[in-house]
This record gives sequence, structure tokens and C-alpha cells, in this order.
Amino acid sequence: MGEESGMEKPHRYPVIFNPRARSQKGGRVMRFIESHPDRLVLHPTNYAGEARELAARFAAEGEPVVVAAGGDGTLNEVVNGLVGSKTILGVLPAGTMNVFAREMGIPADSLEQALLVIERGFVQEVDLFGANGSPFVQMAGVGFDALVIEETSWGSKKMLGPLAYLLAAVKVLGEEPPQLEVVCPDGRREQGVAVLAGNGSLYGGPFKLFRNASNHDSKLDVLVYKEAGYRLVLDSLRGLAFGGVDLLESTAYLQTSEFMVHSDREVPVQVDGEWIGRFRQVHFIETPHRLRVLAPEEPFVGGFSDAVKSLLQWPRRPVELQTTRTL
Repeated sequence: MGEESGMEKPHRYPVIFNPRARSQKGGRVMRFIESHPDRLVLHPTNYAGEARELAARFAAEGEPVVVAAGGDGTLNEVVNGLVGSKTILGVLPAGTMNVFAREMGIPADSLEQALLVIERGFVQEVDLFGANGSPFVQMAGVGFDALVIEETSWGSKKMLGPLAYLLAAVKVLGEEPPQLEVVCPDGRREQGVAVLAGNGSLYGGPFKLFRNASNHDSKLDVLVYKEAGYRLVLDSLRGLAFGGVDLLESTAYLQTSEFMVHSDREVPVQVDGEWIGRFRQVHFIETPHRLRVLAPEEPFVGGFSDAVKSLLQWPRRPVELQTTRTL
């Protein structure tokens, strides 16, 4: 599952970075990259989709490592560009949630420590899934959470961070939910109003929503919510606090390598926190490719208190001065 990459240390890593990230954090990331010219080469993006194009170009040129500096949106674009290549992904977490970085145990609050992970050169292979052909590495959603993402503007994310999603959630809570049916190839069926699929265990930051998930077992962990509105939100919080959302009567929990979602209307869909459109049918299936990622040998996942602090943007020292556990 893990291996030493055998990369030569003097190599300068191309870093794909979205300079339109939240201004304060984006500025710190830019200064960090520019302060390491012997190890990092900055490639800022100028429009949506350019991160994918840059990653694909570097992979085609035989670049051994491409670094994504940003949040889960930038990361998803870079992953899309690397699919099917031998190029290894490095991560400098610089987004609002940094879910995948946290899943892999990459320090989310210290760019220096994250760079050390890259330079140590330990490679983990993880599964890649797709939703209607859109690859994702961490999680996907059909219904409520995708609607929240659809309603959350880039400007509000930049200004408010995680609270932007909370405000959008309050806005859409009262809407009439879709009627969804999840169908697995082995005949299992579940009906509900929202569906979440996890390749990893974390969702929305350090929230361990899919407690049985593993990103190298060729399976998705699927939560089907039976109740809508405030009940959906409250049950999620209760489940997170007391051991597992799947333990609640208002949810069904499945593990499968493939499934379909049928809806009574066009419903929003997100992958890795990025809205990909509205569909009446969504096909989830494992891709024939695996993603190679530079990560610590022993990933660390925080607890519920860490998740609450993340949501509330607990006051903390600047990113450059943060220290993390010894890896």
C-alpha cells in the first residue's frame, strides 16, 4: 500500500495554486511558496479548469510529482488532470476544509510540515471513484449537501469560510426534498431524501462521518438519509457526537463498489465539495485507476472537538508558525 518513491531531493516541485483563495490564507500560501524557490515552482491559475489542464500537462511531460496548493476544489481539479498517469500528487493544504489532506494525515495547519511530508517521499495509493464520469477521491453527495454547495457563492466562502456553508444550509433547509432511490448491483435498495458517499472516512473537515470507510478497499460507504430539513442536520450532529451517523434509525448505511441513484427530479450533485450539475440519475463506480499520493505513513484523524473548532474557525496562530505532532 505504501512505498518509497525514490525521487531525487534536488527536484523542484511544480505547485498549482489558486490565488483567488481566501485572501488572508491565500496571501500566506503565496509567501510560503515564494520563500522556497529552491524546492517549489509556483504556477498560479487564472480560470476554472486551469488546474486540471496544468496537472495534465505536467503529467504528460513526465513530471514525477505535482503539488496542489489549495482546498478540495483545487485538489479535485489537479486529481482530474492526473487520472491515468504515473505522476504522484503532493498536497499543501490551503483551503476552507482540506478534507482529503486531513484524511491522509497531511498537516492541515502547517505548510512547513506539509512540505516535509512531500520531501520524505512516502507514497500511498488510494481508490478513485466517479459520479457520472466525474472523478473524486474523498466524498460525493446527492441532494441536500450538493444544494448547499450550489447555493454557496465564491465570495461568501472567501469572506466567511466554513460559516458560508452554514448560512446556505439554513437557507435551503425548508425546501421540499427530492425522492431518491439507491440501487446496488446485488439488489439492495434504499429510499431517502439525500445521499452521501465516502471513499474516505471524513466529511466537511475533520468530521468522521463514514466510520467504516477505507480509501483502499475498492468500496464506497454510502449514507442514505430518510428525513429532510432540520431532522437531517440534527441527526448528523448527534451521530457525529455519539459514535456514528449510521447508528441512527433515520439513516441507512451501505458499502458497495457501485450503485445508482434515481431521483424524481433533477437533483444537484457534488464531488469533493465541487458542484458538477443536476441529474435525475447518478451512477457511482470505481475507476480503473488509483491515485498515488505523498502522505505520512501513519495518518492522523482528529476528534469531534477538533471538528467543532474547524467549523467555528477557532482563533489560531498564523499558518507558518503552527506546529503539529511529530510524524
